[in-house]
Amino acid sequence: MLQDFPADIAAGRCWVSGRPALGYVVAYPRKDDWMLENVAVAPEAQGTGLGRTLIVHAEDLARAAGAPAIVLYTHAKMTRNRVLYPALGYRQTKRETQHGLDRVFFQKDLQTLR
Repeated sequence: MLQDFPADIAAGRCWVSGRPALGYVVAYPRKDDWMLENVAVAPEAQGTGLGRTLIVHAEDLARAAGAPAIVLYTHAKMTRNRVLYPALGYRQTKRETQHGLDRVFFQKDLQTLR
């Protein structure tokens, strides 16, 4: 994956936790929702809840901006992600192949309580 962090930071789409960085989330508004594009946590911080905290931060930003939903996709082989997102209130909306990748799409409605 190629993430253009300088562009994301300049556009206000990237939030980092820790110094040195232990995790980050990239999210941004689209026409009718928000996209949670990327979330990552350093190996030494995995299992601490940081990933969930970063996801909730993106959801809170989207909610504050008035977005009705936040969406994301993951690769079908990322089985841990496919279990995590429903546990956080996301529902699977579709699965399809894009650019040769088997992707699973999720959405979380933001007008309901977390």
